[in-house]
Amino acid sequence: MPKAKTRAAAAIPATEQLVLDPAERKNALLGVIGSARRRLVLSLFRCDDFTVLDALANALERGCEVEAILTKRAKGGKKRLKKLWGALEEMGAIVTRYADPVVKYHAKYVVADELSAIVTTLNPTRKCFSRTWDAVLVTEDPSVVKGLLTLFRADAAGTPLPSRRPISRRLIVGPERSRSEIRDLIAGAQTSIRILDHKLSDPGLVALLKERRREGITVSVLGKHPMGGLEPHGKMMIIDESRAILGSTALSTLSLDFRREVSVVIHEPAIVKQLNMAFQQMSAKTGAAASLLPGDRIA
Repeated sequence: MPKAKTRAAAAIPATEQLVLDPAERKNALLGVIGSARRRLVLSLFRCDDFTVLDALANALERGCEVEAILTKRAKGGKKRLKKLWGALEEMGAIVTRYADPVVKYHAKYVVADELSAIVTTLNPTRKCFSRTWDAVLVTEDPSVVKGLLTLFRADAAGTPLPSRRPISRRLIVGPERSRSEIRDLIAGAQTSIRILDHKLSDPGLVALLKERRREGITVSVLGKHPMGGLEPHGKMMIIDESRAILGSTALSTLSLDFRREVSVVIHEPAIVKQLNMAFQQMSAKTGAAASLLPGDRIA
């Protein structure tokens, strides 16, 4: 288990850890990569941090098999992607280009030795390790680890996911299940919904959030405004201050319906409390804007 910690980590079980501090996010990722001895699988959307690439090369040098799945398309063109593909293949990694002609691969996860995993909101880039609000969840939950491996195998082989049941009780995988499961979470809220998502725009979900607000649920949204010097990037939602989801999934139509996304559901009280505290701190800096949904008139 990686040793990267946050100040609140002491109250969190050793099998699961949330890392929010920008510098520690990189340490958490490097810790999981460095722990692998047999096999490392990961999804990459962008990567320009050489310490991460060096860590992958070191894993290969110690005899660890490294498999990566990459999208074929990303904002900024294919040139950067081809450079990343080439770097990974040159060091000896097995690289799969996600084959779906419509769906872009945007999920962000790592699995080491079928024992530990990361689900994150960030890309391993210099920007996400220094200037953005993002989160890294390190977990040894077998349900998450097994689910991510099932997802990786299916996507690498180009085969569909099982349709009857989710691959993990804790993973929200899009585009197959993200819209329906996120709608269910919003519809089931009893007291409050807190959202950090600068891309919140899907008409159906915005309408549902406004409906819940009319029913008396407190709905707070952050992401459109600066947050204590950090740029908005990561996405999370907290329901009733008792459970949360975080990951790559944005509440936009493109993300929900046309991208491979992965978010993780969190019930552990200490971690949910950590996310609530972070949200409250950012909300205090944003002020009244946190109560606005897309389409609301500013008084």
